Formats: sequence, C-alpha cells, structure tokens
Amino acid sequence: MRRFLATPTQRNAWLTLAVAAACAVLVPNSARAGDRLLATWGITQVEGAGGGGLTPWATIAGSGSSNQIGGSAFVTQSRTNDGYNLKVAGAAVGIRDRVELSMARWSFKLSPEVAADKSIEMNSVGVKIKVIGDAVYDQDSWLPQISVGAQYKSNEDGAVFAPFQADRTGTDFYVSATKLWLGAAGGYNVLTNLTLRLTKANQFGLMGFGGAGHDKRKLMAEGSVGVMLRDDLVVGTEYRQKPNNLEDTAAILKEEAAWDVFVAWFPTREISLTAAWLNLGNIVSKPDQQGLYLSGQVTF
Repeated sequence: MRRFLATPTQRNAWLTLAVAAACAVLVPNSARAGDRLLATWGITQVEGAGGGGLTPWATIAGSGSSNQIGGSAFVTQSRTNDGYNLKVAGAAVGIRDRVELSMARWSFKLSPEVAADKSIEMNSVGVKIKVIGDAVYDQDSWLPQISVGAQYKSNEDGAVFAPFQADRTGTDFYVSATKLWLGAAGGYNVLTNLTLRLTKANQFGLMGFGGAGHDKRKLMAEGSVGVMLRDDLVVGTEYRQKPNNLEDTAAILKEEAAWDVFVAWFPTREISLTAAWLNLGNIVSKPDQQGLYLSGQVTF
C-alpha cells in the first residue's frame, strides 16, 4: 500500500485547524468568545485577514466581543481551468474586537504548460486595527466600521520573477469600511464593504512585488456585497483590482482584476463553509483563469 505523505501546506492546515478547535474547547466558559451575531465576523480572506475571500473587511476575526479574545483557522483551495492550483492555510486572533493578528501560508502550483511540478510558496503576516464605528450595532448612524491594516508578504521563489526586477518581499497597507444594513433588501440584511489598498504585489505577490519602473505602491480598490438569506446563509460577490506592473516587461504577464460570486454557510457558530466561482483574469499567458473556490473555517 502506498504511504500517504502530507505536504507542508496540508500539515500547516491541519495544525491550524487543530489549534483553533482545541482553543474553542479548552478556553474557560467565562472567557470564551461568542457574543457577536452569527456570521457577522465573515470568513477568512486568502491573505489571512478576517472578511471575505478576496478582500479584508473592517470586522475583526473571531466571534469575540469587546471583552473577549477570539480567533479562527482556515483552509482554502482553488483550481483554475488551465491547471493552476492554489492551497492556503492560516489562522487569525481577534483581541477584544479591536486588534487582529493573522498569518497565512500559500502554495500555488503552476499550470503544467507553464512549469510542470513547480509550486510557488508564499507567507503572509498581517495586523488590523479597528479605528471607529461598529458594522452591526451602529444602526442609527450611516458611519461604517473603519479599520486599517497591513500585510507583509514573503515569496520563497525569487528565481521565478527575478528576471523582471521584482522584489521577493512586500507590504500592503489598506483601509476597510464595512456596514451591515439590517432589513435593507426586502427584509434581508445586506453587508457592504469597501477596501482601498496600497500595493505593488504582482498576482497577490506570487510573481513578486513591483518591477522595472514600478517601484512605488499603487492604490487599488476592493469591494464586497453580501445578502443574508438566513442568519446562517450569505450570498454575494467580491471584486479586487490588481496592479499591472509587469506588462511593460512582457505582454504575457498582463494582470487583470479578480472577482467572485460566493455562498457562505454557517451551520454552527464554530464552523463555516464557503463555495465560490472565482475569476482571476490573465495569469502568465493564460487568459480568463476561473474555477471553483472552496474554503472551510473554524471560529471561536
């Protein structure tokens, strides 16, 4: 019988899920998080921050309120029509619904036509701070919840993008504004989010940061809209702009915006499952890269 050997990404995924599950069980009841409304903490964004799948929200990860510590762990996988395969695992901690610390590990397997049996590995570490407002409870005000954040990303495969004069590491800075509008769509709750990101990441950082003549960060817009069909079921869409730093070097490296249409289900307070149809645009000579996105999350 062939022995199964887990990849580093798979081992990280199981480890982060196990840690989150253990915390949910072992933390004393008096300190255990869980006072926020179901699903209002969102899922986990691919770089590790709490929010949507593509873009962070102003909300803080975990189900903890202002006097609690919460957190989450997640695994995500997506495969495009031309064979690109993304696996992500990570975790986040929310401190008193004010500060969020997060991490994520990426493994991106290239299309066989681009480079057979080649994967790009990347790490992301983030921090987010709530500045003002409350996305859920400030219903008597138009002011959204606003948070600022940063994500430091380190790519382990500099040989892939070194010819384009791109850096191996980079830091994104962002501000997010999130609001839940109770009963806004025929009685259904609607969540809206706008994120503005300063970045020079190429393909989220998988192709390095910046490039020849593109050393400065660019301001990119991201957005999410979700409708809560039930307290435990959310459908919506996301959009994320990406800088196009490498097209001047090689036309095949043209970069386009990413978008998705998603369904997120929260069967319990501790578990969420998300499925989405994801479109990443052109990826290294392969146009219109799209496919199924699946993510699972444990929250406490």
